[in-house]
Amino acid sequence: MANYRSNKRKSNAMGGNPEGEVVRVRVPRKENGEVLATVSSLLGANRVRLQCMDGIVRMGRIPGSKKKRMWVREGDVVIATPWEIQDSKADVIWKYTRPQVNWLDKKGFLD
Repeated sequence: MANYRSNKRKSNAMGGNPEGEVVRVRVPRKENGEVLATVSSLLGANRVRLQCMDGIVRMGRIPGSKKKRMWVREGDVVIATPWEIQDSKADVIWKYTRPQVNWLDKKGFLD
């Protein structure tokens, strides 16, 4: 019985859904100025080049609080918050997984 509980706990502790189905997806909040973006290239030093859905190419920065938790690669879909001072720069605040990207595409968020 103890082995069953420990195995059960491990599978739940891993996180995520074992079937890969999407339960809840975070969408960009327009009132906060968030936009969807695709990472076009890695620039180094926690900087990326973003092709945003509003048509602007921005230089994105991965904040220190998300640097180790969020491993960003080229082609990833992210949520970016443009800076108020410079519109050509943005902070990357969220990264989508592959099933979440498929859900966004199916629902028409990615154009």
